[in-house]
Amino acid sequence: MKASTFVYPWDVNGDPAAAERIAGLGVRQATLASAYHSTRALTPRHPRQRIVTAEHAAVLYPPGARWEGRTLRPYAAGEWAPGDAFGEAAESLAAAGLEVHTWVVLAHNSRLGAEHPSTSVVNAYGDRYPWAPCVAQEATRGYLVDLAVEAAVRPGARGTELESLGWYGLQHLHAHDKTGGVGLGDAGQYLMALCFCGTCRGGYAGVGLDPDALAAAVREALEPLWRGEAADEGWPAVEKFLGAERAAGTREWRDAIARSLQEAAVEAVRAAAPEGFQVLLHADPVAYHCGANPGVDPAHILGVADGVVVPCAGGPGLLPAFAEVGAEGAVLAANFGIVSGMGGSPVTLAEDAGRAVELGATELRLYHAGLASDQDLAAVREALTAVG
Repeated sequence: MKASTFVYPWDVNGDPAAAERIAGLGVRQATLASAYHSTRALTPRHPRQRIVTAEHAAVLYPPGARWEGRTLRPYAAGEWAPGDAFGEAAESLAAAGLEVHTWVVLAHNSRLGAEHPSTSVVNAYGDRYPWAPCVAQEATRGYLVDLAVEAAVRPGARGTELESLGWYGLQHLHAHDKTGGVGLGDAGQYLMALCFCGTCRGGYAGVGLDPDALAAAVREALEPLWRGEAADEGWPAVEKFLGAERAAGTREWRDAIARSLQEAAVEAVRAAAPEGFQVLLHADPVAYHCGANPGVDPAHILGVADGVVVPCAGGPGLLPAFAEVGAEGAVLAANFGIVSGMGGSPVTLAEDAGRAVELGATELRLYHAGLASDQDLAAVREALTAVG
């Protein structure tokens, strides 16, 4: 069974043993970050460092000429990934016998929102989410599609995995994040993700909703949650909060925006890529969910992309919704955490992978070889040997 592990360029560059060590896990592919958000990351085996601080969202290669004169453009990385960090790491990984695919984070960029506040999602209270670009805005969509193309189709890459290609909401861990004091549930998270920027207000009006009345209804619906009442789950809870007609109207606008962006980005990547280049999306089959794995309609997305990477941190229960579509040749990659200190379970990986295969998985994704301890990696090697 084909397995790939996620890797950052700084896990590999400057560590002569890194590429062979990753290949020695038993994976056939490395999914290597080429555009990534801000982070603070451990490098537990690197000969020169133990902590990497990526101060802002950046491309991990030199941005191209397509961005000249444009207001919205990607930022080059700082000292944490200088020059063509992606290219350097990709060469090392390929030399170790690994197939390299790009890992591209798109609608998740705090620096973009800080420097261009008008691009951000605005919630029903008027608060801006600088980490979450509004994917309905024309200029933002153009930026995201061009970034997807440039960051995905890097020299030597044989495919890409596009993360955050859809709506982003409240869920984003900031430094010293303190937003978990109230349990919102997925219905509350949806309400807090509804955007009320000028573009989205016009979009709601276009589907027959009064944006002011909608914002007021969202605020009213959230009041019991702020008081500490138990949060309801599922789409019926959203309909209960807003009324079925209003709830459906928000989906009509937001689903169409997300779908058209995904279609445009995949089409543009394929047009720029060599023949046989694989395009996968990180995705959740619950269509109203937001975040790094944006909600999609499984039948639609498997008609657009070559497959999906499905989060399985809580178990492989999201896989059947994609498997039931029956899209011939589609990749259904089950994504498991392998860093025990971050909630992963490398010691049960063989069992978890077997269950995922039963539910339709065709490949495995492992998060994340650069962050895992030696003990975790030893468990991964054992598990992949057992899986075969």
